[in-house]
Amino acid sequence: MTIISNDIAKAIEILNNEDVVAIPTETVYGLAGNIYSEKAIRKIFEVKQRPFFNPLIVHIHTLEHIEELVSEFPAKARKLAATFWPGSLTLILKKKSNIPDLITAGKDAVAIRIPNHPVTLSLLKKLSFPVAAPSANPFNRISPTSSLHVEHYFKETIPMILEGGECENGIESTIIGFENNEPVLYRLGAISIEEIENVIGEIKIKNKNEKAPSAPGMLARHYAPRTKTYLVDDVETFIKNFKNKRIGVIKFSVEIKCSHIEYLEVLSKSGDLKEAASKLYNTLHKLDNLNLDLIVAEIFPDFGLGKSINDRLERATK
Repeated sequence: MTIISNDIAKAIEILNNEDVVAIPTETVYGLAGNIYSEKAIRKIFEVKQRPFFNPLIVHIHTLEHIEELVSEFPAKARKLAATFWPGSLTLILKKKSNIPDLITAGKDAVAIRIPNHPVTLSLLKKLSFPVAAPSANPFNRISPTSSLHVEHYFKETIPMILEGGECENGIESTIIGFENNEPVLYRLGAISIEEIENVIGEIKIKNKNEKAPSAPGMLARHYAPRTKTYLVDDVETFIKNFKNKRIGVIKFSVEIKCSHIEYLEVLSKSGDLKEAASKLYNTLHKLDNLNLDLIVAEIFPDFGLGKSINDRLERATK
C-alpha cells in the first residue's frame, strides 16, 4: 500500500534500499530511483510500463555535480544552466562512463536538470546519489501534478509518494540537446522557446522521434487521457456534430454556452498562458474521470507557453 507523506527521512530510507519514491517538482511529480541501482531503475520502467528505448532524466541539486556526470559542457549549455537552474530546463549532455546505459537508452548523452522545488531539493541534498525521475504516470498517460494523481495510478505498486502540494508549472521541463555543439530543442515545455532564444539565440526544433527518441516526450502519442480527445480551432462548431454525446470542453480564456456540454473548464480567464499551462493536466485528469464520450480542447495561441500547451494537446489526440 502506498503512503503519502512529507517524511523526507522515510523517502531517503526507501531510495537507499534501491526502491522508488514519487517526488514533487515544479513541473510534474516524478518517479525517482538511484541512478546507480539497476534494481531501482528497472522498477521505474516496470511500474510505468515504459519502453527501455525511452531515456530518463537525472535530477541533481547543485551545478557542482555536473562535472561528475558529463564529459562535455558546451558554452551555450553553461549559459542556459546559469539562467534557468534550478528550474524547468533539462539539458542533454555527453555522459561520463559512470552513467548507466539503462538511464540513457544506450545513448552517449544524459538528460540532466536541477528541479526548483524545496521538498525535492532538500531530499536530493541528503542523498549520496542523483536520482532518475521520469513523470510518475503509466507510459503515455496524463502526467501527474498532485500526489493524488500519483496515488490513483500507483497505489498498489510503489511504497511512497513524497507530498509537495500542487505542481506550480504543471507541464514538463523544456529539453535542450546539442548537435555539433549547436542547441536543439527536443521537447517544448514549461520554459518557452522564446525565453531560451533570448539567452542563446535561435535554435532548431526536433521534437518528434518514434523509434529512437533523444529525449522523453518525443513520441507522437503521449500525455493522453483514456477519453477520446480532439484539438480544434472552433469548439462551438465542432461539438454540433456530437449533440447526443457527453462532452467536456477545455477553453483558454473565453467561456462558451452550449446545453450539451457536460463540463467546461476555462484555464485562464485573464488570458495568462502560464496559468493555463499550470492547470492543463489537472483539468485533463478531471475530465478523464467523468465518464465523458469525448474531450474537446481549443487550440491555444501559437506563441510562448501556448506552443507547449498545443504540443501536449496534439500528442493527447493521436
